[in-house]
Amino acid sequence: MSVSTVAADQSVCAPLPVLGRDVTVPLVTGGEVTYAALDYAASAPALQRVWDDVAAYAPYYGSVHRGAGYLSQLSTDLFENARRTVAEFLDCRADDQVVFTRSTTDSLNLLAAALPDGCQVFVFETEHHASLLPWRDARVTYLDAPRSHREAVETLERALADREPHGPALVCVTGASNVTGELWPVRELAAAAHAHGARIVLDAAQLAPHHPVSVADLDVDWVAFSGHKLYAPFGSGVLAGRSDWLREAEPYLAGGGASRKVSRRTDGGVDVEWHESAARHEAGSPNVIGAYSIASACTALTEAGFDTLVAREQYLIEKVRAGLAEVPEVRVLSLFGDDAPRVGVISFVVDGWNSSHFAAALSAEYGIGVRDGLFCAHPLVRTLLGSDPQTQGECGAPEAAPGEKSLNAIRVSFGAGTPDEHVERFVRAVRELVTDGAKWNYRTEDGRCVPDTSA
Repeated sequence: MSVSTVAADQSVCAPLPVLGRDVTVPLVTGGEVTYAALDYAASAPALQRVWDDVAAYAPYYGSVHRGAGYLSQLSTDLFENARRTVAEFLDCRADDQVVFTRSTTDSLNLLAAALPDGCQVFVFETEHHASLLPWRDARVTYLDAPRSHREAVETLERALADREPHGPALVCVTGASNVTGELWPVRELAAAAHAHGARIVLDAAQLAPHHPVSVADLDVDWVAFSGHKLYAPFGSGVLAGRSDWLREAEPYLAGGGASRKVSRRTDGGVDVEWHESAARHEAGSPNVIGAYSIASACTALTEAGFDTLVAREQYLIEKVRAGLAEVPEVRVLSLFGDDAPRVGVISFVVDGWNSSHFAAALSAEYGIGVRDGLFCAHPLVRTLLGSDPQTQGECGAPEAAPGEKSLNAIRVSFGAGTPDEHVERFVRAVRELVTDGAKWNYRTEDGRCVPDTSA
C-alpha cells in the first residue's frame, strides 16, 4: 500500500483513545508541551476503553474461585470469560490452555520450567532477553543472527537436523523484533520445527499489539505476550497453547488454587493432587483486574479492526522512515533490509552523537519520550552496531559523556494511539538536533544523560 493510499484512509482511521494523550510536560528551555509518547515498545499507554472497563468493574472486585458471595462469583465469571476472550483473540485450538501470568518473561519462564527431561532449545541470538535467557536448565543452541527470512529458516533447519540425541526440542522465536520492528517468518519457522519433530513458542510481545496473531494459522505450539504492551498495563501476561507439557509439569508455583486436593499421610507428610487445567500454574489469588484488562484490550483491538490499525500504522512507519532518510547522519538498524515488513518499532544511531545524549535532548527540549540503550537484546544490538561481543554495555545509558561514541541506540516506537503530530514532531526534532545541535548542556548522572541545571 502506498503512502498516498494510506493517507487517503486517515479520515476513517483516527488514533484509538489512550490515557495520557493530553498530558503536558515541562521543557528545559521553558514552557510546556503535550507529551509525545513514542516508547510503545517498552510499555504502551492504556486504552481509554480498558481503563473505563476496569473502573466499571472495580467496585465489584472480589476473590476468584473461592467464595459463595455474589461479588466472588461475578469476579470468577469475569476471570474465566477473560480466558475465553483471549483464546478467541489468539484463535487457539479447542484443546489449548490459556494461562494468565505476570508478563511475557514470566510466561516463557513458566514454559521453561515445564520442559520435558532432555529437551533441547533452539533460539536465535536476536531474541529479547525474555526469550533468550529462561532456558537455563535445558541444553540450549544459540543461532547466529540471520540476514533474511530464508536464511532464518535454513539456519534453523540445519540446526534441527544436526541435533543429537533426537529427543524433545523447542524453538523459541519472536514475531516482531523489539529492536528493529521487523516481522519474522513465523509460519515457515513453525513448519521447519515440526518437520524435524520440534515444537515452537512464539514471543508475540511486539507482534500482538500491532498484528492479528492466530495460533491455528501460524501453527505454533505456544504464544506468549504481555498486557502492558497490549494497552493493558495492569501487571498481567499470557501463555497460551498446548496443554500436555504444562499438564505433566510440576506446578510453576505451589500453593492454593493449583491444588485440587491436599491430605495428610499417616507418616505425617502431605499428599497433593494438582489441577490439570490452567489453574495448575496459577497458584495464589489471581490478578483478575490484569486478566480482565487484557481481555478488554483484545476486544477493543478486534472491534477496531486490525486491517485498519495496520494500515494506519504503516502510514506512520513510512512517515518516520522517510523523515529519517532525509538526515544523512542517521543510520536505521535492520536485519532484513529496508523492504522487510515491520511494526512501529524503529531503532537508529546518529553520527557524532551519544545515543543517550540524543534521547535526553528529545525529551528535555521537545517533550518526546523515546528509549535509548540495548533494549534488553544485547547480542542483537551489538550485531547490528558491528561491535565486539565482549564490549561492555548496559540496558541503560553507558558511562559516556555527551558527544562520545556509545554502545547503544535510540528506539522510537508507536501504535494504535499515536497521533500524526507526535511522529511529525519527532522527525522535525531529529532534523533540528542534527542540524543545529542541542540548545542545552547535558551531563551524565547515575549512568543517565540529563540536562545540566547547575548553572
